[in-house]
Amino acid sequence: MQEKISPARRVAGTLRLPGDKSISHRYAMLAAIAEGLTRIRNYSTGADCQSTLGAVSALGAAVERRDGEILIQGNGLDGLTAPAADLDAGNSGSTIRMLSGILAAQKFPSRIFGDESLSRRPMDRILQPLGKMGARIAARDGRYPPLEIAGTPLEPIVYTLPVPSAQVKTCVLFAGLYAEGDTVVHEPVRSRDHTEIALREFGADITVEPRKITLQGRPRLKGCDLAVPSDLSSAAFFIVAALLAPESDLVIQGVGLNPTRSTLLDFLISIGARIKVLDVAMANGELVGDIRISNSSIAGGVIQGPTTAALIDEIPVLAVLGAASENGLTIRDAGELRVKETDRIATVVENFRRMGVAVEARPDGMIVPGRQSFRAAAFDSFGDHRIAMAFAVAALRADGECTVENADSAAVSFPQFFSILREACGTGR
Repeated sequence: MQEKISPARRVAGTLRLPGDKSISHRYAMLAAIAEGLTRIRNYSTGADCQSTLGAVSALGAAVERRDGEILIQGNGLDGLTAPAADLDAGNSGSTIRMLSGILAAQKFPSRIFGDESLSRRPMDRILQPLGKMGARIAARDGRYPPLEIAGTPLEPIVYTLPVPSAQVKTCVLFAGLYAEGDTVVHEPVRSRDHTEIALREFGADITVEPRKITLQGRPRLKGCDLAVPSDLSSAAFFIVAALLAPESDLVIQGVGLNPTRSTLLDFLISIGARIKVLDVAMANGELVGDIRISNSSIAGGVIQGPTTAALIDEIPVLAVLGAASENGLTIRDAGELRVKETDRIATVVENFRRMGVAVEARPDGMIVPGRQSFRAAAFDSFGDHRIAMAFAVAALRADGECTVENADSAAVSFPQFFSILREACGTGR
């Protein structure tokens, strides 16, 4: 699918965006192994999170869509049943990595696979700790999907994450739910803590200390009523769009402001973004609020170390902002971008080249000079949802109409992205 994007002088109005993908995945998986009914409002509309719903349904949890809510009837920690066919994670690394922790402990075997893109993504980071817990998992070439999971009793583990990863942490903790005793995870850098919050909401006994999480195994999880805040990672595209367009004044309502995710706002404000946080409240253990964004003069800066880990998903659109900033943007310590849905360093560089935007690729990042003009171009998402959306935002700053090829890849995380973008720019269809 191809989308045409025209330059915009204004990104404005009031938006409410779909639910946070990270939280939606976790709520659905925990609801499937909790006792009783869980109601989830504002569940993510993205294809990735639908893959998770499909997987838990195939494992015997009753999933119903009613009046804009997702209802999941769980049968307890040991209530999952053997799927009739292989589980399909689609494009979702979150689904395959996190759900594998649960599957590893079942009394039945399972096989989980993904699409062509996911099949190229390494699974070493979960296979190693799960193996230490006693899991028996076979992977293609020892590290790639599909994963064939035998299902076996697991032992608790004390595990230090080699690199910060909320997905790996979650996989280990979900496996730890089935192990007698305490499973302990040490983090070199604090990663997003949606799993710890969700586990507590469902009734797990979990203790969180600085860079250390302790989970008591074999809890009795209870279904609950939950509301998913709007996704800050999805909001990032509209935030950058509003910062770039000259006459912008945009409000995004009900955004998740979890401190382990709000590095994005902290970084943007530090480089000159005019962003105000309004009406902050707590819902289901998560901080939620409205944010207001106005066009700003952006200084540019450096993303490195722990900041890179916290902003890894937002780097493509931040690179776009960097090219329009005063001093440009340098990105370091981002080697993980090479093994996302695409090599995101390479795909950002290629689309910048098409726009006439200078950029220097590095093995673990890039240097984007500032004060650059954006030439109208035909972009390619290369099947990567974040690349599709990042360069749709870049097109708003171009000197003419741009096209985004393979734009339907945005549906992986945000099916309504292009229609909401047009609404905010006042361009309709």
